[in-house]
Amino acid sequence: MDGTAVVIGGGIGGLAAALGLRRVGWEVTVLERAPLLEDAGAGISLAANGLRALDELGAGAAVRAAARGQYSGGTRTPRGRLLTRMDGAALERAVGTPIMGLPRADLHRALRGLLPAGVLRTGAEAGPVEEAGPGRVRVGCGGTVLEADLVVAADGIGSRTRGRLFPAHPGPAYSGSTVLRAVTGRPVELRTDFELTWGRGAEFGHIAFLDGRAEWHAVLALPAGTRFADPVGELRRRFRGWHGTVSELLDATPPDAVLHHDVHELRTPLPSYTAGRTVLLGDAAHAMTPNLGQGACQALEDAVVLAAALAAGPTVEAALARYDAERRPRAGAVAAAARQAGRMGHRLSRPAAVALRNAALRLTPSRAATRMLLRHHAWTPPHLP
Repeated sequence: MDGTAVVIGGGIGGLAAALGLRRVGWEVTVLERAPLLEDAGAGISLAANGLRALDELGAGAAVRAAARGQYSGGTRTPRGRLLTRMDGAALERAVGTPIMGLPRADLHRALRGLLPAGVLRTGAEAGPVEEAGPGRVRVGCGGTVLEADLVVAADGIGSRTRGRLFPAHPGPAYSGSTVLRAVTGRPVELRTDFELTWGRGAEFGHIAFLDGRAEWHAVLALPAGTRFADPVGELRRRFRGWHGTVSELLDATPPDAVLHHDVHELRTPLPSYTAGRTVLLGDAAHAMTPNLGQGACQALEDAVVLAAALAAGPTVEAALARYDAERRPRAGAVAAAARQAGRMGHRLSRPAAVALRNAALRLTPSRAATRMLLRHHAWTPPHLP
């Protein structure tokens, strides 16, 4: 079965959806409201499930070539004591690949580079989705109207399409955490490929890149809307006394490179990821906290499952029902696990609770930690013809 589709949103999920649909014979137009794609963003980690999805989309080789495998690392206390050790080699033996880290901009470019010219329209604000007769939908865009067999809403956590489809849904909720992140302006000497440090009500972590630079992030339990005039200076103050890697990463960061976002999630699950001939994908459907590093991976899974369902048919309606039945339980379970991981990580602030958690982590065998990761990483995508 083939057809025409309009994808709203040119982020990771929207671009992946476009690649998947084109791979199974659909004509696709992607509407991205940003006038310019500046490749903003910091770093991203991709687990085996996301990389397998990229393989089916035809982008796996390009992404792997730009990424660095995360073989060494783990979780530390602020003074540098190791709580858990990440065994990337064991994970690779189990699922065929370690977790891979790369600049988010490189992932965007790899996905965009596989789309023919004209598919992605920037500066294109999508209007409401409307029925256009039996089996057809239309989307306004500026002074034009696009008709299609399907609309894919990949317009992020603040999805206007989701709000119109499910007006009774409460929408995104603040997680209680705000995150600052940046990519260093120069290569840095790091002991590990990936690391998290958990303190009381705070987390600091890094992802090492192939070119020697690194992304770092700092997560703080603060009221929504909190901002700092001097972010790097504020983080130096807050993380004073933490092990040396933290100050080294901050010292290598240009002050104007810091991004600051409050972390929101769709805490209340949606009753469906589809409505008529409109389907929600990625953060528009299941925005989750970043504690498991699965947000982008789940969007990539969405894209492959949607394309496979449409390829199998026999109708668009049947394909969307199959997509909803497959993706809603899976993404919902991952979102719940990510929320729980946050509660057990930087959200802990009472000394007794932190001490108890740290003791439990030190006593957990690395094989058990690997098995926990496999619950989410060991996903096999459907094959796209």
